[in-house]
Amino acid sequence: MRRRTLLASPLAAALPVPTRGPALAQAPAPRRVHALSLLGEPSLPADFAHFPWVNPDAPKGGEIARTALGSFDSFNGFILRGTPATATGFLYDTLLAPSADEAEAAYGHLAGVVELPADGRSVTFEFREGARWHDGRPVTAEDAAWTFRTLMEKGHPRLRAYYADVAEAVAEDPRRVTFRFRGGVNRELPQIVGQLAVLPRHWWEGRDFAVPGLDIPLGSGPYRIERFEAGRSVTLRRVADYWARDLPTMRGRHNADTMRFEYFRDATIAFEAFKAGGVDFRQENVARVWATGYDFPAVREGKVRRDELRHELPAGMQGFVMNVRRPVFADVRTREALALVLDFEWMNANLFYGSYVRTTSYFANSEYASSGVPEGRELAILDGFRDRLPARLFAEPFRVPATDGSGNNRDNTRRALELLREAGWTIRDRRMVNAAGAPLSFEILLSDATFERVALPYVGSLARLGVEARVRTVDAAQYQVRTDAFDYDMTVTLFGQSLHPGNEQRDFWGSAKAEEPGSRNLIGLRSPVVDALVEMIVEAPDHDELVARTRALDRVLLWGHYVVPHYHGRTFRIAWWDRFGRPERNPRYDVGFDSWWVDPARDAALGPSRRAPA
Repeated sequence: MRRRTLLASPLAAALPVPTRGPALAQAPAPRRVHALSLLGEPSLPADFAHFPWVNPDAPKGGEIARTALGSFDSFNGFILRGTPATATGFLYDTLLAPSADEAEAAYGHLAGVVELPADGRSVTFEFREGARWHDGRPVTAEDAAWTFRTLMEKGHPRLRAYYADVAEAVAEDPRRVTFRFRGGVNRELPQIVGQLAVLPRHWWEGRDFAVPGLDIPLGSGPYRIERFEAGRSVTLRRVADYWARDLPTMRGRHNADTMRFEYFRDATIAFEAFKAGGVDFRQENVARVWATGYDFPAVREGKVRRDELRHELPAGMQGFVMNVRRPVFADVRTREALALVLDFEWMNANLFYGSYVRTTSYFANSEYASSGVPEGRELAILDGFRDRLPARLFAEPFRVPATDGSGNNRDNTRRALELLREAGWTIRDRRMVNAAGAPLSFEILLSDATFERVALPYVGSLARLGVEARVRTVDAAQYQVRTDAFDYDMTVTLFGQSLHPGNEQRDFWGSAKAEEPGSRNLIGLRSPVVDALVEMIVEAPDHDELVARTRALDRVLLWGHYVVPHYHGRTFRIAWWDRFGRPERNPRYDVGFDSWWVDPARDAALGPSRRAPA
């Protein structure tokens, strides 16, 4: 689940349940709740006034300029085709609103009440009175049911995978929509369907949902698109009479009157635009830039401020991903050898200013990360697959290769050579070749030139083995087309994880997704063991069992050597022009920028040193 926790016990503080007829008298009444918190009770009561990290009295007004990279040719972010604009996430309301301060709790937004039957085979959402589209028409249960049917028929494959356990959506009346679930146990489904962004059926009539386009869509959310320049910028205007502006899920949030997203093809140019005052806020992801790039006049004068916010988010797994659909990566010994020669310790000292820690798990920085040798319940789970797993998995801890940071990686290089020879490769004329004389050669596909600083030293280390690796950096649109079609040898990606793993694991690792264009199974995994473990995770009955099952999956993935692990940080690094007010604290799992506001006095004090273009 993208932002989710496991349903350990159904959810939230109960509201009074009206009697609906004699049939219900013979069965337990459904639980009616204001929020879902899949580890128990939500922290906020039904009558909460606002999220605890916001300033509920934050002033409205002003303009914010933000950065987007690449380009766009569509305002439909729900389909495979096209490159959607970043801004579209602000246009639509969802049934529930996640809390960035709790372990995946979600509170009623479009739906004021969630109804959970005792058998767990469905969930019903009751829409709030007053929910409406920007054209004034009401948001209805039929809009939600139509949205679900349309996404399952024409939506992005990732969405179809995410909602695969939902059998149907039925509008019972204008304000009640019920989602019925397929067989099996999947306790997170109520919260999964609560994430549904509801779309306006009447606006889409006569339009082909599967075709990308730049018609400005009708929404129900806090902003509408005011104007745009295709591929270059999108300007959003706050909806002054937004129907949900006084709901507890929205108070103190989305305070700027105007948000403008400026698109840049290159991250370096985007940084220069920030330095010049053309962009207001920046989340810095490059350690070198954070360490050396912020010595410019506006920083020295206190007009640009910086901060590092500690967060509690799982890191997931970022790394060089090997596409096992390619024969060159078919042998696990070859894959292990390729991972041995990446010298993270040297990179961290010389390229990253010591900012990162090595990633050693697909669920890094979380309780789901495996460690040591399997024990207890995790061992019992893996024992069921022992004859299909490497013996080393049970006998020794998985260790990501390490060095002393000197740049002398001889021990790992020597071990890599041994593995390649075992896999049938030999060195001939300083080239690593197989029995047929074909070279061990592949391309590393990148979408961001920033990663060349990581890829090029790695290429140099591979060359010492006689391995021919090439780096190719393409623009974001071409990268999306190629990765959607699995047209790459090796690439960089992040398998991001939430606080509680679930349905999304099918899309990451499931055999059924290996050849489905647009899926996140970038590795091309086809493993019955992995498939079985993923289903065990989805059907985990409680938190302890979820932890054991996820650790078992993590261990199996690690011993498959499908990824050359990279690194991760444990803070958000942010920089901004000092024209904003901020709440007293940040939420635990997010930067919380949507709760900032333009402070007129600070804005005026900046004077002509910061003037964003109109």
